Amino acid sequence: MLTLKRTNSSDKDFHKLIGQLDTYLFVQYGQLQSFYGQYNKVDNIPTAVIAYIEKEPAGCGCFKQFDESAVEIKRMFVVNEHRGKGIGAAILTELENWAAELGQEATVLELGNNQPEAIRLYQKAGFRVIPNYGQYVGMETSICMKKELQ
Repeated sequence: MLTLKRTNSSDKDFHKLIGQLDTYLFVQYGQLQSFYGQYNKVDNIPTAVIAYIEKEPAGCGCFKQFDESAVEIKRMFVVNEHRGKGIGAAILTELENWAAELGQEATVLELGNNQPEAIRLYQKAGFRVIPNYGQYVGMETSICMKKELQ
């Protein structure tokens, strides 16, 4: 049974999951991940979601303020044995709902081009590719996306 928990970045299960995410990303991108890692700090983020399957942490995500009317989705991850079960979509929907409850009008995110499953997830959820923003400008391995919230 899938359950979602709203929490913050100090949650021990969140830290366990992002540790696994960092390992996964290093396998996908090698030393290039060291560059991206500097932008993945999650200190003092009050808006994190953890997905549990039978009380075991199965996935996570969070968001932080991007600009005055949008948040940036960060640290989305589902453990390998639970992929393809809709957990990522459930986490993303919960994050979007939470952002909308806080009065945000849009979400943005960045992901690497070597993550086709994640790209499909975001496209299916209604995200569209936008020009790379901020530190991702000029990064050929980065894909930036945006979604307007209802």
